[in-house]
Amino acid sequence: MRTKLLSPETAGVETGAGGAAEAPFQRPSPYWSPYFVGTSIGVLSWLVFAVVNQPLGVSTAMSAAAGECAKPFFGAEAVAQNAYWSKFPFKWDYGMLFLVGILLGSALSVITSRTFRLEKVPAVWQERFGPSVWKRMAAAFLGGAVLMYGARMAGGCTSGHGISGSLQLAVSSWLFFAVMFATGIGTAWLLFRRRAEARLATQVQRQPATTPATAQKGVML
Repeated sequence: MRTKLLSPETAGVETGAGGAAEAPFQRPSPYWSPYFVGTSIGVLSWLVFAVVNQPLGVSTAMSAAAGECAKPFFGAEAVAQNAYWSKFPFKWDYGMLFLVGILLGSALSVITSRTFRLEKVPAVWQERFGPSVWKRMAAAFLGGAVLMYGARMAGGCTSGHGISGSLQLAVSSWLFFAVMFATGIGTAWLLFRRRAEARLATQVQRQPATTPATAQKGVML
C-alpha cells in the first residue's frame, strides 16, 4: 500500500507553539497505486485470453444473472422464451465466475483498506441533490438500467470495450472509450463542482496576505 505526502491543511498535522504547523508527515493511503492496478489488469487480460480464450467482460454475465433472478417473478418458461435470455441463459461459466470474483475482490479491497461503510446517501450526492433517500435510490436504479441497456446495445461495457476491446485496437471500443470519458467528465463536473469550488475558496482564505516585505524576503531566500 503506497503512502502520499499530505499538507497540514488536509492531513491534520499537529501544530507547535503559536499554532505553527510542524513538518508534514506521511500517512498511509487507502488507495492502491494506479500503476500497479493498471499493470495487473493488463496481465489479467493476457491470462484470460490464454486460458479461456475470451475477453474480460461482465455485462453479459450480469444480464444472465438478472434472468435467473427474474424466474421467481415471471416464471422459468417466460424467461426461457425471452429473446435475449434464451440466447444468453444463466450458467456457471467463466463470465459468471468473473462476476462473482469482482464482488469478492471489491469486498476484500475495502476491508483491507478499512474504508468499508454503509450509507444510503453518499455525501457528494447529498451536497448536490439533497438528503432524500428515495431520490437517490430512484436515480441509482434508473442509472443502472440505462447503463445495462447501453452496454447490451453496444455489445460491451467498461471492461469488455474499455479494457479488452481497446487493447485489441478495436475502433468501436476506442469510440466507446472516448464517449465514456466525455460523459464521465461532464458527470464529475455536475457532482463535484460545488465541493471543488468550496475547497478552493477555503484554500484561498487560508493563504496569508503577501506584503512587500515578505515578498522581498522570499526573493532573497
